[in-house]
Amino acid sequence: MAKLDENYFKIDPSGRDLKNIEDVIGSDEQILWSGKPKKRAFLINAFTKMLPIALIWLLFDGAFIGLMIGTMDEIPASVKIFMAVFFLFHLMPVWIWLSNVLTANRQHENLEYAFTNKRIIIKSGIIGIDFKNIYYSEIDSVNLRVGLVDRIEKVGDIYIKSIGGANVLYDLENPYTLTEKLQKIVVDIKTDIQFPNNLRPAENDGYNTKYTYRD
Repeated sequence: MAKLDENYFKIDPSGRDLKNIEDVIGSDEQILWSGKPKKRAFLINAFTKMLPIALIWLLFDGAFIGLMIGTMDEIPASVKIFMAVFFLFHLMPVWIWLSNVLTANRQHENLEYAFTNKRIIIKSGIIGIDFKNIYYSEIDSVNLRVGLVDRIEKVGDIYIKSIGGANVLYDLENPYTLTEKLQKIVVDIKTDIQFPNNLRPAENDGYNTKYTYRD
């Protein structure tokens, strides 16, 4: 039986907070690229996303509420309470849109992406900081979408589908170049795993194998 290293999971008594991507990079890990969404594009998209649905919902419910106000004296108190609770929940698309708009600046402040020689790291959060890892071997597809606002702002969204689900890297500048390079890394890593090639060392050390990006 292998010897147990009791210090491996020892907790740092200083309680150091992990706030930056550099804080979660391993000693044998290399950052190939890191960046943030373009702020203006991110804020505009946060405002326009769901806006048509929110407006339609607000106009429909607003008209109904207006009719109710006109006959408020004739409506029993129990019905008033029921309708107030009903519209509070029925206007949920409006509250979601409003929440996205009000928190967009904070979301952008904490949102950051990085490609390393082992994984994709997504840092996000509104109150706390979350880190999500997507390992290249788990990725099924990498696609690029450029909407109207994206085209004007010269950015794009990279959609990544993996075993763990779908993730989006929003409003990145130079989206075509980034997508092309990311697709190449994924193909290289997965090909190297399935069909060992020159990217592996002469002696395969298993999990110690280190990927080196090549143009």
